[in-house]
Amino acid sequence: MAVEKRYTVRVTDRAKFMLGKHVDFVRQVNVNAAKETRNEIMRAMRSLTYMPERFPYIDDEAVIPNKYHKMCIAKWYAVIYEIVGDKVFVEYIVDCRQDYSWLLQ
Repeated sequence: MAVEKRYTVRVTDRAKFMLGKHVDFVRQVNVNAAKETRNEIMRAMRSLTYMPERFPYIDDEAVIPNKYHKMCIAKWYAVIYEIVGDKVFVEYIVDCRQDYSWLLQ
């Protein structure tokens, strides 16, 4: 029986800041929804310890090919990350309802 490769997930300070901003925004409307959103995003990021390759690369000519993966979660959010060896670096957490084309520059 093959043993699954396990990855270490590292969340950058920028991504932590972005998560905090998204949760604060939701908290203004509903505290329970904010907790649920945070928990769902955190659970999803922890899931990257196994098979982070399961999510596609960002396919945009402005992004270096085959560098960043995009995991869509919690209805409107995307976690953008890079796999380097046995580590996963979460770089951005974006709200897909907003224009995040600045990220692709």
